[in-house]
Amino acid sequence: MERRSIGAGALAVGAVGLGCMPMSWAYAPSRRHREESLATVHAALDLGANLLDTADLYGPFTNELLLGRVLRERRAEAFVSAKVGLRAGEQHVVADGRPGYVRRACDASLRRLRTDVIDVYQLHRVDPDVPVEETWGAMAELVGAGKVRALGLCALGAGAGPGAGRRGDRAYEVTLGHLERVQQVFPVSAVQAELSVWSREALRRLLPWCAARGVGFLAAMPLGSGFLTGTLRPGEGFEWEDVRARHPRFTAESMAANQALVAGLRRVARRHGPQVTAAQVALAWVLAQGPQVVPVPGADRAHWAAENAGAARLRLTAGDLAEIASLPAAVGAWD
Repeated sequence: MERRSIGAGALAVGAVGLGCMPMSWAYAPSRRHREESLATVHAALDLGANLLDTADLYGPFTNELLLGRVLRERRAEAFVSAKVGLRAGEQHVVADGRPGYVRRACDASLRRLRTDVIDVYQLHRVDPDVPVEETWGAMAELVGAGKVRALGLCALGAGAGPGAGRRGDRAYEVTLGHLERVQQVFPVSAVQAELSVWSREALRRLLPWCAARGVGFLAAMPLGSGFLTGTLRPGEGFEWEDVRARHPRFTAESMAANQALVAGLRRVARRHGPQVTAAQVALAWVLAQGPQVVPVPGADRAHWAAENAGAARLRLTAGDLAEIASLPAAVGAWD
């Protein structure tokens, strides 16, 4: 299994990680099965996909408890990525970057994860009511206390304020400002942001920022929330609790229009053999964006974790990359 470094070469993870969120949060509740989720985590570790990405928000808390059942037996094999800074309210999610909250949340995550240390602790979202330097300073104290090994910033919604989350030439501009500020407090070892064949905005400025500083890049949603696998069909619909039920790119019309992206990935896959899938091509494309890039696809079934891990062995040619670059832009507003 190829290995890639996260931050200054001090931390290493398998080339493809495992996003654990779908096991407990955001997607179809009917698919959440504890034993199958546990089998998925074990399968990922067996295959060397040892970065396990979670957050106290997922569930909330149940995702960390789930991983804790695996980590109590296999902690030495795992690279644990956890997050702090978002709390689930009764009707919505709120940012909380108060230093006292960060310290309490870390202790609680350590208990649920059944570990003494988190490998990379990410700020899930910047709290607009707390200077980011204060939040980051509290996180840096956790490194000094031996509870956390490295710090990261999650750029999924990290920019607060009107228009901060919009894609385009100014995508991630607020996040880049936050990164420059926190770098003055304590080094950033990882940045997590969306990157996939149908969402390439991070390539413009965010990934170059990381590459220039030796900062690892965790590519979130590298399979387009499942769309790029080719397993979702237009008009099938989603359960109401599934975030895709209200997402403009997952309307029947947008999904039908975006089938051209899946078709392109399948064409590339066929050239590499009958066992290669569109999902593996999508992940291999993400891996090809730089040596510091680690895709973190979500999975809640062991066979999907195995398929995703197999993408690390796929090498796309220059012709493959050119064909993928020529695919049409995704239809459907992202905001």
